[in-house]
Amino acid sequence: FVDVDALVEQTIGMSIAEYFSRFGEAAFRDRESAAVETVSAQSGAVISTGGGVVLRPENRENLAKSGFVVYLNVPPHILWERTRADKNRPLLKVDDPLSKLQQLFAQRDPLYREVADLVIDGSRINAQGVTQLLMKEFGNRWSH
Repeated sequence: FVDVDALVEQTIGMSIAEYFSRFGEAAFRDRESAAVETVSAQSGAVISTGGGVVLRPENRENLAKSGFVVYLNVPPHILWERTRADKNRPLLKVDDPLSKLQQLFAQRDPLYREVADLVIDGSRINAQGVTQLLMKEFGNRWSH
């Protein structure tokens, strides 16, 4: 299991929020792309990414080439409920975070759908439920 955000934080030696603040989003996206390129070349890895990873075509390409891509789709209003107390989300440090989430969703959703092999409605499911669903899906797809 590789969490791209954790890998980036380990590489840069600071939190993503701090890096964003000091160097900006473009610099972070460069680091993120480098991490995606590295981990997508590994065999047998389960890769967890941040929401904006799909913005760059090279990331979508690397993820698609690396294996089976699952898009955990969560509507903006639920994302807002889940993240509103989280102070480590630089893109949500705005006057209207829900509106920002809606904007990000509109931009990113089609990109995720473009690269996803499977879309899971993540609005009413926990991590254990996602795991069970994936195990069932993988069993159905590759048991024949």
